Amino acid sequence: MDLTQEKWSNQMTDDKNSIILDVRSSEEFKAGFIPEAKQLDIRNPETFIQGLESLEKSASYYVYCRSGARSAQACQVMSQMGFETTFNLLGGILDWKGEIA
Repeated sequence: MDLTQEKWSNQMTDDKNSIILDVRSSEEFKAGFIPEAKQLDIRNPETFIQGLESLEKSASYYVYCRSGARSAQACQVMSQMGFETTFNLLGGILDWKGEIA
C-alpha cells in the first residue's frame, strides 16, 4: 500500500510490529538513511530475496527507496512471497522531511 510521508511516519510510530526497510544500494544507504532502517538492495536480486527470506513475514514493513519506484516493486515482491503487511513511502527519501542518520 502506498502511503504519504505523514501517514507512513505516523502509522509506523504507532505500529509496535514495524520494521523499516531501505531497498537502495549500499552506497545510497551510506549517504543517509531513515534511522533504524535495515538495508536490502533490490537491484541485487539474489541477495535481496535471501535477505527477505530471513525476515519475519508477519511484521509490518515500511519500505522506502530514493523516489518510491524501487520500494513499490519491493512491496510487490514481498507480497508475492507471503509478507502480510507492506507500506511504500511515496516520494521516497527524496521527499522525506524526518530525521536522517
